[in-house]
Amino acid sequence: MHIKCIGAALLALALPLATLAQQPVAYPNKGQSPATQNKDEGECHVWARNKTGIDPAALAANPPAQETGPAVGGGERLRGAARGAVGGAAIGAIAGDTGKGAGVGAVGGTMLGGHRARQNQESRNQQAQQQQQGQLQSYNNAYSACMKGRGYTVG
Repeated sequence: MHIKCIGAALLALALPLATLAQQPVAYPNKGQSPATQNKDEGECHVWARNKTGIDPAALAANPPAQETGPAVGGGERLRGAARGAVGGAAIGAIAGDTGKGAGVGAVGGTMLGGHRARQNQESRNQQAQQQQQGQLQSYNNAYSACMKGRGYTVG
C-alpha cells in the first residue's frame, strides 16, 4: 500500500463520529475489499475537501454559534420603548395624563421590542445553521460523485 493511500485512510478514520454519521454511505458495487473501500473513502474525502474547500471535520468541530441569553442586540427594545412612549403619550393626552400614558406605552414597547429581538436572534441562528448544512451538502455531493466514479452505490 502506498504511503499516500495510508495517509488518506488514516485521515478518513480521524474524522469525528458526528461527521461520519452525516457522511453518505457507500456500498461496494464491484466487490471492493474493505481495505480498498477504506482507501477509496479516504482519497474521496481528500478530493471532495479540496474540490469544495469544505472540511466536514472542521464544520463538526466548529458548529455555528447560537446566540443565547437576553436579546439586546439591534436596539429593538430601545426602538420599541420609543414607539410605545409616543403612542402611549398620544393615548394619555386623550385620557388626560400624557406622562402616565407615555410610561405605560414605553413598558409595552420595550416588551414588544424584546420579542422582536428574540425573533431576530432566532432567525440569525437558523440562517447560520442552514448555511452550515448547505456547505456540508456541497461536500457530500462531491464525495458521493467521487465514490460513484470508483464503482460504489452511494446513499
